[in-house]
Amino acid sequence: MVQKNAVRELEDVVVKFVGDSGDGMQLTGTLFSDVAALAGNDLATFPDFPAEIRAPHNTIAGVSGFQMHMGKRKIYTPGDMCDVLVAMNPASLKANLKWAKPGATLVIDSSTFDEKAIEKAGYTENPLDDGSLAGYQVISAPVTDLTKEALSELGVDKRIAERTKNMFVLGMLFYLFERDLELPLNFIGKKFKDKPKVINANQTALKAGYNFGETTETISETFRVEPAPLEKGLYRNITGNVATAWGLLAASERSGRTLFLGSYPITPATEILMELSKHKSLGAKVFQAEDEIAGICSAIGASFGGLMGVTTTSGPGLSLKSEALGLAVITELPLVIVNVQRAGPSTGMPTKSEQSDLMQALFGRNGESPLMVLASSSPANCFYYAYLASKYAMEHMCPVILLTDGYLGFGSELFRIPDVSDLPAIKPPMADPNDPKYKPYRRDEKTLVRKWAAPGVEGLRHRVGGLEKTNIDGNVSTDPLNHQLMVNIREEKIARIADYLPLLEVNGEQEGDLLVVGWGGTEGALTSAVNRMQDEGHSVSHVQFNFIKPLPRNTREVLSGFKKIVVCELNNGQFVNYLRMIFPEIPYYQFNKVQGLPFHVQELTDEFTKILEE
Repeated sequence: MVQKNAVRELEDVVVKFVGDSGDGMQLTGTLFSDVAALAGNDLATFPDFPAEIRAPHNTIAGVSGFQMHMGKRKIYTPGDMCDVLVAMNPASLKANLKWAKPGATLVIDSSTFDEKAIEKAGYTENPLDDGSLAGYQVISAPVTDLTKEALSELGVDKRIAERTKNMFVLGMLFYLFERDLELPLNFIGKKFKDKPKVINANQTALKAGYNFGETTETISETFRVEPAPLEKGLYRNITGNVATAWGLLAASERSGRTLFLGSYPITPATEILMELSKHKSLGAKVFQAEDEIAGICSAIGASFGGLMGVTTTSGPGLSLKSEALGLAVITELPLVIVNVQRAGPSTGMPTKSEQSDLMQALFGRNGESPLMVLASSSPANCFYYAYLASKYAMEHMCPVILLTDGYLGFGSELFRIPDVSDLPAIKPPMADPNDPKYKPYRRDEKTLVRKWAAPGVEGLRHRVGGLEKTNIDGNVSTDPLNHQLMVNIREEKIARIADYLPLLEVNGEQEGDLLVVGWGGTEGALTSAVNRMQDEGHSVSHVQFNFIKPLPRNTREVLSGFKKIVVCELNNGQFVNYLRMIFPEIPYYQFNKVQGLPFHVQELTDEFTKILEE
């Protein structure tokens, strides 16, 4: 029998915090993750919360969660099944026990398991007493009651005492994983600096939970996860939305163009707007518009005025922006559109993630309306692809749609902060004042890019707009042959961007039995699954597409090297159908999931094994 205080060394571990939507699971998980980052662990996180503002108390619909995966090796995903599940009420246990591994450690607040809450969660008997948890290591403690007891001498009211139970359970987890309390204690002090009673209550609850972990007989062992061998540098735990905002700021600084964001709040993209609004000192101009159309039109106006125009949204908002996107295409103005995808159609499941806006990004406009489409593939590289989206938009004078998703936007991972001077140069094609050869649609012969002339610059008077224009001069024209010419030029201009894109890289051999193809935010799960298959000796390789339109120049060459190709997407097959349009001679398998959930590594390896055996 394992003795108390025995230490189990772990290579990696998945911890999930779940509770009622008012139990503070997002804050609890974030604090636990930040401490793991400071301890040197690599990590990935993902919050999961209901769309309802205030779902009914103690119901499964109201369960909020936060999952984190940390390790002493490279971590690619927030994990499939959890090793430790923290459940603050019966409903959260009921909804999430299926995600706990056999033998997992369950940390449960037994104070909340009264008859009414148990019935509301859908149980017929108390799961703490009926033997249904026999296959798990159960740490059951009256967390709420112990928190009230710990705070009884502070004179705080019952409501504040109950709200600090998340700090008590966090203290237990800090003991369980041998973590230092200094960081969360300091965080609490800063967060509530104007509320000394709240500081005292939360810090007292945190210490009480840690002390309980030290003294209780229900904890028979603690866990230790050593630091990961990370490259030296300055790191922070960053969400995809914050990384996107920072990438836009870096592009503004590097290009010398002032950033203007015109946006309307929408889940799950709002945090980009919020983050950029904090950085006026860096020159960012942020306009919260009255609707989606005003947001994109203001950004186009800013771009016309020589600023770096950006708008952010999700799928429903992109629908509303589609007409104005055509205006940006025909005027050939730089514009960055960030679409943080969510589950649809219509309002759909606004807090759940999906990859279902790809066809909308590629073709969702009237007329022949080509633009560039990129996709980020991890929370951290949202920074780099936001930067590149800005670079290509300005240097090639075109709109660029950057697709992220809720999984990336809300999720987080460690980000090594780069020096802006080390990033690729951005050189917008600004027209020279009083250039005698300037015409609004005179183009570079190699790129077909026109010059960018801000209004008011001496000698550069010109006209652009939504009506078709003549090439070179930019006069309004309804001539059929001129329209054909301009349509072809705009399409060819986007196609020629491929000459400036990096080649597609293969994870594994360049030829083999199976090539796993993904795009955007599925990269972590696909990489983990393919690495596992390779370790088992299978001839499996993997490519992840970040550049969608145009595709990298070597795409056909890469696809042609494998006997079988499976395209994995969180939709019903949008990218695989796009590939069929361009490379119809290549046969494809496809594996699709549309549940508002990311891929699990195990389901991927099961599918790949089945395809190999066919």
